[in-house]
Amino acid sequence: MVACVVKSDPLDKDAEPFVEVDPTGRYGRYTDLLGSGATKKVYRAFDQEEGIEVAWNQIKLRGFADNEVMLDRLFAEVRLLRSLKNDNIISFYNWWTDEKDNTLNFITEVCTSGSLRDYRKKHRHVSIKALKKWSRQILRGLEYLHTHEPCIIHRDLNCSNVFMNGNSGQVKIGDLGLAATVGKSHAAHSILGTPEFMAPELYDEDYTELIDIYAFGLCLLEMVTMEIPYMECDSIAKIYKKVTSGVKPLAMNKVKDPQVKSFIEKCIAKQSDRPSASQLLQDPFFDGLDDDQ
Repeated sequence: MVACVVKSDPLDKDAEPFVEVDPTGRYGRYTDLLGSGATKKVYRAFDQEEGIEVAWNQIKLRGFADNEVMLDRLFAEVRLLRSLKNDNIISFYNWWTDEKDNTLNFITEVCTSGSLRDYRKKHRHVSIKALKKWSRQILRGLEYLHTHEPCIIHRDLNCSNVFMNGNSGQVKIGDLGLAATVGKSHAAHSILGTPEFMAPELYDEDYTELIDIYAFGLCLLEMVTMEIPYMECDSIAKIYKKVTSGVKPLAMNKVKDPQVKSFIEKCIAKQSDRPSASQLLQDPFFDGLDDDQ
C-alpha cells in the first residue's frame, strides 16, 4: 500500500495541512518532529476518526537493505506492539509499509509531555512521592511485559524510552525496538542496549528479564539526581569496566534519602539477589501511596 500526499484546501487558510496520510485515509501526518533516532523519525499526527493526536513513527528501510537481522527485528517490534494492551505501555494502533518511499510506518499513542528524561529536566522540583508514583507505573509496565506469555524483556529501558502525560501524571514505557521474547527459561543471548543502563550480566550474554529491573533502578537514580548514571566515564569501555566490577555510579552518592537509596540498591544488586517487578511492587517503598491506576 502506498501513502498518498494530501494537498490542503486552498479555501481553508487556517487548516494545518497534512503532508501525508496513511492508505486508509484515517491518519494524517504533520511536518513537526516529536523525536528522532538513528533509524526512526517520530512525527506529530492526527487520527481523524477519533479526533485525537497520535505519533506517526517512520523508519527508512533503505538503511537495512543488507541487514536481514535488523529488518526482522523491526517487523518483530511491530508485531509485538500490536499484541500489547496495558495502561503503562504505549498503545499501538496501525502499521503499513510504503513501497514507493521504502518506509515502515506505524501509528502509536502520543504522550503529551515527551520523554521522562525531558520532563524531569523541565520540572526540577519534584517530591519523592511523585517519583515513587512514576516508579510504580514503570514497574507495572515491566510486570506486564515480564509475566506476558511469552515473557518479554525490554532490553533498552532508560528515561528517554519512558514517556509522560504530564497533565495526569501517567507514565508509559515505549520504544520496544530491542525487546526480546523469550521462552520458559527466560534467558536471552545478545548484547544490546544503552551502556549506562546495561546490567553486568548483559555483557556476559546470559541474562533474564531481571536486566530490566537493573535498568529501572538506574532510571530511578536518574529521576532523583537528574544525572545520567556513569556520567563520570568518558567511554563505553570505562562504563563496562565499572559495571562488570560492581562499581556503582558516582550519582549514588547524591541520593540523600536512605529509603530511596536502599530501594535503588535492591534493583541494581547482583542478578541472583535482584527482585522481580512483582516483588518490588509489594515493597514497603510504595506504602502509603494512593492508587494511581
